[in-house]
Amino acid sequence: MKIVLSYHAKKRLVERSIKLEDVQETIEMPNYTVSKGDKKEAYKKIKDKTLKVVYSEEDKYIKVITLIWK
Repeated sequence: MKIVLSYHAKKRLVERSIKLEDVQETIEMPNYTVSKGDKKEAYKKIKDKTLKVVYSEEDKYIKVITLIWK
């Protein structure tokens, strides 16, 4: 499924030096996920940090809302 980044997520991607490939991998193969209403949080350990990606599943794509290193 196609992944679309919100304006906020694009800013965080640059500010936090997160690779787009890491975002995609976190959504497709997370260590675990948490559902919160219509949003999901995917977590993936990458090297010594954990990436948290908050997203929603739309009809034809996944919309990334924000991302952060935990």
